[in-house]
Amino acid sequence: MAYERDRITLHWDPARTLPHTDPTRRDLFLSLGAFLETCLIVAADAGLAVHARTDFDETDCRAARLLPADTPYPTPFTTATVETRRTARGPHRPGPLTGTELSAARDQLADLPSARLVHLHTRELAALGRRADRWLLGTPPAVAELRTWLRPTSRHPRYTLDGLTDRALGLTRPRAAALAAAVSPPLHPLLRALGLPRLLAAARRSPLGYDGSVLILVGDATGRHGPAATTPEGLIAHGRALVRTWYALAEHGVGVHPLDALIDAPRTGPQLAARLGGEGRRVLAAFRAGHPVRQPERSARIPARQG
Repeated sequence: MAYERDRITLHWDPARTLPHTDPTRRDLFLSLGAFLETCLIVAADAGLAVHARTDFDETDCRAARLLPADTPYPTPFTTATVETRRTARGPHRPGPLTGTELSAARDQLADLPSARLVHLHTRELAALGRRADRWLLGTPPAVAELRTWLRPTSRHPRYTLDGLTDRALGLTRPRAAALAAAVSPPLHPLLRALGLPRLLAAARRSPLGYDGSVLILVGDATGRHGPAATTPEGLIAHGRALVRTWYALAEHGVGVHPLDALIDAPRTGPQLAARLGGEGRRVLAAFRAGHPVRQPERSARIPARQG
């Protein structure tokens, strides 16, 4: 973020992108849109009149600007909603979303009429999920990126700053230690040759092996009916809508767990897209949605002006 007297400019840090596990930068621009929407919500709750303008510039790594407005941003959400929402990677209580919960999420796509939020049952995607896990744990460049974000114990120097902690992942100490060892530089090449990633993926408690819900955001890739889901500007718009669906679900006590590997794995991504069908459509996000068994841990975030 760059702060000026009459504007705040949102940039991204190219050093923190994930070229192997987010090769199209779909997640990057969705995340920037989600952050932009969250800024507007918090500003509105504070009574500040602010609006957002997408202002993409590849050379400057610039995504958007927050600018003065005549009135606060209209939103049903508050700072309390933002603080309530957490990523729920642990077990969820059995049962799909109710019609009320699903409608609340879908209502947040009103300004993107070409976007759809598709509901599938978790077990329908369990096999794809296992294949995606095998890719993530068995592909050296993907493992290298996972390693940079993994915080398996509180002794990690960035444990309280960012990344995937053992508690955020819902892992016991033995499971966290096993995962850290499996992706470590000395061991991973040997374990990969022995087929351990396949065994780990098979042995891991599948987050999809129960009766629950997965929601999939699908956008228009052509741009004929709204923001194109293939451009940075279009992805930022879809990211704003995506986080609104998460906030709407949070207000019903529903937690979400993104399943990015389903989309990014070379085999499962096309299979998921084919299942949802439709030429000119693009799968943008997939996430498990349900009522967590335990209160999820809050994810660590880098404090302002700290890298």
